[in-house]
Amino acid sequence: MKKEQYDFLEKLVDAPSPSGFEAPAQRVYREYVGKYADKVETDVLGSVIATKNSAGKTGVMLAGHIDEIGMIIHYIDDKGFLFFSEIGGVDPSVLPGARVEIHTSKGPIRGLIGRTAIHLLDKEERGKNLKLSELWIDIGAKDKKEAEKLVTIGDPVTVSYGLEKLTGNKVLSRAFDDKAGVFVIAETLRMLEGKKLDVSVSAVATTQEEVGRRGARTAAFNLDTEIGIAVDVCHGIDYPTASKSKFGDIELGKGPVILRGANATIKLADMLIETAKKNKIPYQLEARGGDSGTDAFIMQLNKSGMATAVVSVPLRYMHTPGEVADTEDMENAAKLIALFLESLKSGVNLTP
Repeated sequence: MKKEQYDFLEKLVDAPSPSGFEAPAQRVYREYVGKYADKVETDVLGSVIATKNSAGKTGVMLAGHIDEIGMIIHYIDDKGFLFFSEIGGVDPSVLPGARVEIHTSKGPIRGLIGRTAIHLLDKEERGKNLKLSELWIDIGAKDKKEAEKLVTIGDPVTVSYGLEKLTGNKVLSRAFDDKAGVFVIAETLRMLEGKKLDVSVSAVATTQEEVGRRGARTAAFNLDTEIGIAVDVCHGIDYPTASKSKFGDIELGKGPVILRGANATIKLADMLIETAKKNKIPYQLEARGGDSGTDAFIMQLNKSGMATAVVSVPLRYMHTPGEVADTEDMENAAKLIALFLESLKSGVNLTP
């Protein structure tokens, strides 16, 4: 991955964006795609829509959700400890000891998620499932009054994991779900720079996916395109205890993943597979019988219906403070979608 693209990815994952609080990350996205889009708009839910070749008679919506899971402060006790609720699918078991940032109107405040030390737990308590109510954030405040000068009820919280390189093309960060997808749709626009398109392309960094796929709903209704491609992450099944017989055979570094199933229009999935084969882009297949769990479900049911596809970046340790992905998979996903869009003709019939 070239330095410009790596720097963009780093800025994107570093910018906090819990569902409902996506503005910092959207600023990063707008700045980057503004160089490659004909126009960039933001809707009332905060989704950013970057459009190229709006004159195209057939429209394609690319959706990558920019929101991440996080937490929100709901109570400050007399000792100045902060208690929180989840934003999205937070796993309490991975949180103790995590460094966090509370995003306040005055700037970020550092803290640590605490819990009762194992030495002070009864034996029967040690094996129990941890609850969020048994955790708190310690910012070092001496009491409630001092804490309230710094933090307000309703301030969002993210864990403090930034982008780091591992071996090969592997990278570590929080929020690859779905900053990886947002990176891919932005890179798709960049790769289409100077290319002649027959279709209109809107790369949408959607909001609030983790709490009900809300941003995709309003953006899809507004754009009303004929085709929608959700770009998200899926589970890499290539680490100890992950069952391939149960979840499928998907590995990091072996290419983007194309969905086959009820939430993926058959003809559209086949066209993406053919594009990958023709251009020698490595790809993998995922099968799902129902809802893909992505923005594609919302797009598929928009108004009278939309032809949909899902292209995913394999990811290890989803919804934990540190997720692992492969930058080559991200780049190949963008290349696949860009080449597909270059070849797509307006008026294409995707009816089964």
